Amino acid sequence: MTLSWNLPTVESLGLATAFRYSVSLPSPAVPTLSYDEPIPLPDSDCLITANVPLAKLTSFRVGGPAEWYVAPRTLEELRASVLWAADYELPTTFLGAGSNLLISDEGLPGLVIGTRNLHKISFDADRGQVTVGAGEKMPKLARELAKRGWSGLEWSVGIPAMIGGAVVMNAGAHTGCIADVLVDVKVMNAQGRVETLTPQQLGYRYRTSNLQKGGYFVVEATFQLEPGHDPAIVQQETEHNWSMRHSTQPYDRPSCGSVFRNPTPYKAGWLIEQVGLKGYQIGGAQVAERHANFILNCGGATASDIFNLIRHVQHQVQQQWSLDLEPEVRILGEFQAA
Repeated sequence: MTLSWNLPTVESLGLATAFRYSVSLPSPAVPTLSYDEPIPLPDSDCLITANVPLAKLTSFRVGGPAEWYVAPRTLEELRASVLWAADYELPTTFLGAGSNLLISDEGLPGLVIGTRNLHKISFDADRGQVTVGAGEKMPKLARELAKRGWSGLEWSVGIPAMIGGAVVMNAGAHTGCIADVLVDVKVMNAQGRVETLTPQQLGYRYRTSNLQKGGYFVVEATFQLEPGHDPAIVQQETEHNWSMRHSTQPYDRPSCGSVFRNPTPYKAGWLIEQVGLKGYQIGGAQVAERHANFILNCGGATASDIFNLIRHVQHQVQQQWSLDLEPEVRILGEFQAA
């Protein structure tokens, strides 16, 4: 089963789609599932639970429930989760920090795998490398490295993402990005097999990678840093980046961060401001006054409010500038036209 937009104008407006896939394995009969009780993963006390609200797991604080949800803690539990979905021919979606995500009010069918419990930080001082689990947070990693005097990820401290999502999206800030420091990434495919991919295989571009096409889930990533710096100086630069980001961008209300990619040579926020949309509101969703490339949940917003505001902004910029604003935010699920 694959989700579709059901909107003829969506692709022309450049809306991002989910990197999701359906697994269909030859089987004489698909087992029947009961939604009444949580289902334990084989040989584990990790539970698969039905109808789990996802709004609380996204920074927008909107979205409907997951048909099924699981939060594995180990590689074995992750593999078991992927294979369980395959057994029942369910689509699978990975959910990290939920900070660059808009989930439909209808929720998501199939199995949503939360990666926030996949923790690991391992330092290799001889090589100046750190290997990090998909569920670790970028700000935490940046500060851990700064304490050690390891330079290279100072720019990442203000990015409210987990490692898995940051690798997939080629997250970046302050002229730095994941592609600059990534050594390799371990991914899992739909059959539960783990592979190691290089940056060249990922096809990194501005805020995107081949991982967005689906089929692979990030398990962990290894980064190349520069050890041996004065920890006080690295910490100072790291905290400066944190302060810069929070002084220029609105973090007082739920949002997903920057909504649109910057179309060279323009900044998306500047284009949106030029068409007079700062403060423009649909339902509980508003284009931020402080930074026009942010959309805020001002209280009571629905995913449809945010979706329709995204479409409106795209339409206005296209009308005035003949430019297509491409969303940086991932949009998952089914949406209806306003």
